[in-house]
Amino acid sequence: MAWIVLFLSATLETVWATALGESDGFTRPGPTIVFAITIVVSLGAFGYVLKHIPISTAYAVWTGTGAALTVLWGMATGAEPVTVLRVLFIAGIVGCVVGLKLVPARPVVAPRVSAGRARDSV
Repeated sequence: MAWIVLFLSATLETVWATALGESDGFTRPGPTIVFAITIVVSLGAFGYVLKHIPISTAYAVWTGTGAALTVLWGMATGAEPVTVLRVLFIAGIVGCVVGLKLVPARPVVAPRVSAGRARDSV
């Protein structure tokens, strides 16, 4: 469930980033309202995700997916040029996101130091 919410949150990141660009410095009410609503929902959902997925993985997936979708949206609407290199680099981002999803996260276990050893090192 957390992975689904993560991808929905990243999609909303694309919406708020696009709305931010369209808001013209918050002077256009429509895009400004869309930006305000979607950023709150996106970050709220991302906060939920962080209870279930390590932040290092979740943040990389969130930003990578959001960036890739934002560029793809720009290409689809004609705001960004479509070039072989752009498509190749977007594919690289998507590949990295898929890789992070497939690699199992292992909890980091800090080495324990006994109280006696800590005093001896001072």
